[in-house]
Amino acid sequence: MMSPAAIPPVLAEVVRSGFVEGRHRGSLVVLAADGRVELALGDPDAPVFPRSANKPFQAAAVLRAGLDLSGERLALAAASHSGEHFHLDLVRTMLAEQRLTEDDLQTPPDLPLDPVEAESYLARGLVRDKVTMNCSGKHTAMLAVCALNGWDREGYLDPAHPLQRLVRTVLEEAAGEPVAAVGTDGCGAPLLAVGLTGLARAFRSLVLAEPGSAGRRVADAMRAHPEYVAGTRRPDTWLMREVPGTLSKMGAEAVQAVALPDGRALAFKIDDGAARALGPVLARSLGLLGVESPVLDRIGRSPLLGGATEVGEVRAAF
Repeated sequence: MMSPAAIPPVLAEVVRSGFVEGRHRGSLVVLAADGRVELALGDPDAPVFPRSANKPFQAAAVLRAGLDLSGERLALAAASHSGEHFHLDLVRTMLAEQRLTEDDLQTPPDLPLDPVEAESYLARGLVRDKVTMNCSGKHTAMLAVCALNGWDREGYLDPAHPLQRLVRTVLEEAAGEPVAAVGTDGCGAPLLAVGLTGLARAFRSLVLAEPGSAGRRVADAMRAHPEYVAGTRRPDTWLMREVPGTLSKMGAEAVQAVALPDGRALAFKIDDGAARALGPVLARSLGLLGVESPVLDRIGRSPLLGGATEVGEVRAAF
């Protein structure tokens, strides 16, 4: 039996009609500007799979391997895009620029990540596609750098591939700790586990990196073009647009990492992977970091409906 001390704390409550009907547990870490741990809930040093929160480091590895990307193209290389028309158009443009085809992508065919886009996509009679999968920008950049270096393109997702070994090095350097486990992400790419404290340190390293370095170039591209990192209806975009200098990236299974330009940073994971808890926990965490912006109210809203009426909410509980 798990001891009470080992049970992760409640980070969010599900409140319906004034009654707490559910709870989301997890771990969270907040770093001060100087890198000190200011708040730790749960076990933020335990390894987790950051999922798509690892994408900035995958993009930085592509730059370190010699691919020259900037602006929207670099932001899309670090993206979990929504599948909006401008995302898909740029992926196809990048493929053509690199003399690649959609068949070269090893992303699984998928619908747009954004539900509104998915409905519109299906209404047009379209089917799941490799380009539509939210990681297609990252995969395009990976294929392009393999072509540039003469690396095997068929095996570009193998953890032993030169590119993937470089991704591991980049993440370990940024996190200040070794990768604890290697898995396979939803898109087929290697998935590298680090602790939440390491993930927060890694994001902090991107915003504090020297201008022109690979990590800083990725951070700057993401912050300048956040709609390409996520989409027009996504919290990462809203936060990077409304709080200047903020770097933000979510990952599947309810992972989130954020760094502010002065080095303050946070990372958390909801244990049960419930995406509905992300916004409330993120907004509360940013408030603890001292962020003051109307966008926190927008990010933090997670209403519950009874019929067509709002009867409750998911709210932060720390």
